[in-house]
Amino acid sequence: MSPLSPANQRQALQAVLIGGSAGAIEVVSLVLGALAADFATPIVVVIHLPRSRPSALAGALHGKCRLALREPLDKEPLAPATVYLAPPDYHLLIDPGPCFALSVDEPVNFSRPSVDVLFQCAADVLGPRCAGVLVSGANPDGAQGLRAIQEAGGLVAIQDPGDAAQGAMPKAALALCPNAPQLSAKGISQWVQQLSAWHTLRDRGAK
Repeated sequence: MSPLSPANQRQALQAVLIGGSAGAIEVVSLVLGALAADFATPIVVVIHLPRSRPSALAGALHGKCRLALREPLDKEPLAPATVYLAPPDYHLLIDPGPCFALSVDEPVNFSRPSVDVLFQCAADVLGPRCAGVLVSGANPDGAQGLRAIQEAGGLVAIQDPGDAAQGAMPKAALALCPNAPQLSAKGISQWVQQLSAWHTLRDRGAK
């Protein structure tokens, strides 16, 4: 299924959300490394991290991404051409604005940050103006949130469990979103790039 479905053609994306756990860094690196410097839509990444020490994720992705790359602050507005990485030991939420919020509520699916928390609040706040991608991981975190995005009219894609280093997270998502595109890591990278092309065309068409 193409992400450019008629139901979504009237909406300009305000965020692309990517969630994962074990094995996700490689996929995120591939996706970010393929994006041009003029990819305007903010990208928000939640990967399960050790809660007891600073994240090494930004360092691992630095140099592979042409966009600005950082952990967001509480109440910080989403900015274009920026990749935001959820900080360790905080849930990352999106509030009206849209802007970020950080929470120390209890872990969800044993995780803080939780993919479900980000996806579900993004579905509530952004509705059809967001896209969600769930990739490799060893627990079901993110599946409920991805369904929430889909039910809100947003775009969704899932890494093929057979292509993922850990298939539990994609399998849980497919059980709840059986009609979502099921893509390889390379296919996910191309899917996100296609969102950029679609967004640019929509912006031009709106003028």
